[in-house]
Amino acid sequence: MPENVVVLGAGYAGAGTIKKLQSELDDDARITWVSETDYHLVLHESHRVIRDPGVRSDITVPVHDIADPSTRFVQDTVTGLDTDDQVVSLAEGEDVDYDYVLVGLGSQTAYYGIPGLEEHSLTLKSLEDALEIHDAIDAASREATRGEPAQVVVGGAGLSGIQSAGEIAEFRDANRAPIDVHLVEALEEIFPGNDPEIQRELRSLLEEAGVRIHTDDPITEAEDGTIHFDEGEPLDYDVFVWTGGITGQDAMEGADLENEHNRVTTEANFRTSDDRVFAIGDSAIVDQGDVPAPPTAQAAWQAAEVAGENIARAIENRPLLTWEYDDKGTVVSVGEKAVAHEVSMYPFGDTFGGFPAKNLKKLIAARWIADLTSWNRARTAWSSL
Repeated sequence: MPENVVVLGAGYAGAGTIKKLQSELDDDARITWVSETDYHLVLHESHRVIRDPGVRSDITVPVHDIADPSTRFVQDTVTGLDTDDQVVSLAEGEDVDYDYVLVGLGSQTAYYGIPGLEEHSLTLKSLEDALEIHDAIDAASREATRGEPAQVVVGGAGLSGIQSAGEIAEFRDANRAPIDVHLVEALEEIFPGNDPEIQRELRSLLEEAGVRIHTDDPITEAEDGTIHFDEGEPLDYDVFVWTGGITGQDAMEGADLENEHNRVTTEANFRTSDDRVFAIGDSAIVDQGDVPAPPTAQAAWQAAEVAGENIARAIENRPLLTWEYDDKGTVVSVGEKAVAHEVSMYPFGDTFGGFPAKNLKKLIAARWIADLTSWNRARTAWSSL
């Protein structure tokens, strides 16, 4: 009897695993793909929508362009996972039975218990979020005057926060909009935990773009129109975007799986505490020794290849492969500019910017789109990346 293999989520983890499973499995398995959206979003380029909503078609890939005709697609929201009965619960449709399931639901924004933060901030975890940020800054700029520009604050100076601040600055310049852009970080430096060289380069690009950087002072409370800090003076805002952290999806809260804040813990082969459940991407904390794999697009992209093969191996009762994350470097955009750091096989030094970094950033996204679909589609999207 064919095995039922279910993949949850259409992010990098889910879409990548679907592609691998379709190449690995034969008629001995039936694949079901469950996602609340009928498209894959190239999430690490979603900040582009903040400046220009017109790019949305270039950074979304319809599931029917990824899934084979034999792959069943269900558009619905996952609400739970019953490992005893091997059932996925959905918000609207009928439950989905599985023999093996891959959890690739991604993450949701963490608010760390800071009063008012969730109620008063926008987030950037989806296409709809990016469109909402665009609409909010557009409306705020129209209501502002040159004497009193709109105050737009981005909380959290990690990858998403830096790129969002850069796009808001580009929106301001492209539209000659009266906007002040602020980037707030609780720790001492932006892009925390990374090499000081790339931190300096990113700070330089942000300051060049007119972004006001506030560091070394955590947010303690958010009110309607005002953010409070541990030490500094309150900061008034018209639009507040929070990008400060991640936690697992609520759907995993009741699942009988080992987890940390609803992010499922796995071995280096992506198998969880239940042999029939695998997990990758932001949904998972994947064992890599001292430090787990980072919750990045790069890691999920790499992991999907091995996770898909391991599910096929599990069905065939073969030994599973062990995955080791290979950090191929970091590329971060600030509007139309970019900084690359420790990218192998590039002769520009450990950290570089300019045209090479900008084109490399575009090439990474194009390569992913091409892997999912075709180079023709990637070339069409190039100008938006």
